Amino acid sequence: MLRRMVIGTAAGALALTAGLTGCGSTSTGSSAGAGGSAGASAELPTVKLMVGGIDKQIYLPYQLAQSLGFYQKYGVNVELSTEQSGGVGAEDAVASGQVDMAGAWYVHTIDFQTHGKDVIDVVQLSGAPGEREMCATGTNITSPADWAGKSVGVTDLGSGTDDLTLYLAARNNLTTKQFSRIGVGAGQTFVSALQHGKITCGMTTQPTVTAIEKKGIGYSAVDLATTSGAEKWLGGAWPTACVLAQADWVNSHKDTVQKVVTALVATMHWISTHSASDIANALPKAFVENGLTTEADYISALDQDKSQFLPDGMMPANGPATVLAVEQKAGKVSGPVDLAKTYTNDFALQANKDLGLPTPAGA
Repeated sequence: MLRRMVIGTAAGALALTAGLTGCGSTSTGSSAGAGGSAGASAELPTVKLMVGGIDKQIYLPYQLAQSLGFYQKYGVNVELSTEQSGGVGAEDAVASGQVDMAGAWYVHTIDFQTHGKDVIDVVQLSGAPGEREMCATGTNITSPADWAGKSVGVTDLGSGTDDLTLYLAARNNLTTKQFSRIGVGAGQTFVSALQHGKITCGMTTQPTVTAIEKKGIGYSAVDLATTSGAEKWLGGAWPTACVLAQADWVNSHKDTVQKVVTALVATMHWISTHSASDIANALPKAFVENGLTTEADYISALDQDKSQFLPDGMMPANGPATVLAVEQKAGKVSGPVDLAKTYTNDFALQANKDLGLPTPAGA
């Protein structure tokens, strides 16, 4: 199995079992999200889209589009699901044909290409990983160079956070023999690992970041959650959250793909023109207020890291090259990669045009 982001928190499971995320029970059934009756939904093409942790802030656009009714508004019924810890990763599910699309990181397209699989990114939602390196209070760690002799947490060995950790270490002249990496998941398992000294530092996202800060057990030592942070630590915009699909499926379902992309580009524009509070209010309650975070903390965290989201769905200039450089430095890619085959801006360009939005810069 190719490496993946292993996610799946209690809030995500609760939202799914409570029917909050809009999953349909059949390929022609109605989504539970806003916008459209069961009858209207049945007449629309249906797409199954699995997200790599649907209740995480870095992946909020997929559910937000459902909550706003944008999928059905633009002509498609989207059945959302979320990967669970220990289960099949969203990107692997799309590569094996279990789902039509995946909400996951762009980097997986490079992985798939090196393994002979043609999976492409059809719309880019974020330009930064949305991650922060949280270090235990009192350790005074300010850089990956300080990891020597320490245990560093990642979502799972082989995951996107693992790659970023390896890259940050290599960029700071630290070899894998000088520190250890431990898979600690996300949410409560990550908090517990940091709190009880299993790890000295670890990479995670909101709302886990704010939960750690509120408990006073850790602080943000490396910011990969904003575009400015990505530029500082990774050398440029690092495209992450996107929509992946098999190239053959995309080519045979272009009209349906366009509908999904248009709905998501409309969502990204909505995010860029609304406050963190507006966004939180549009999401399922279980996403923004649960055992890990309060609504106020969720909003504060989103307001802090909201700049990671791209308003137009376009791949950032030089973004793929930056991601490839990270993979090469981390020792994950050694052979040639045709970056032009890993993504397309065609659907996003058409979406911006159809929505009457300004032509994206560099288009």
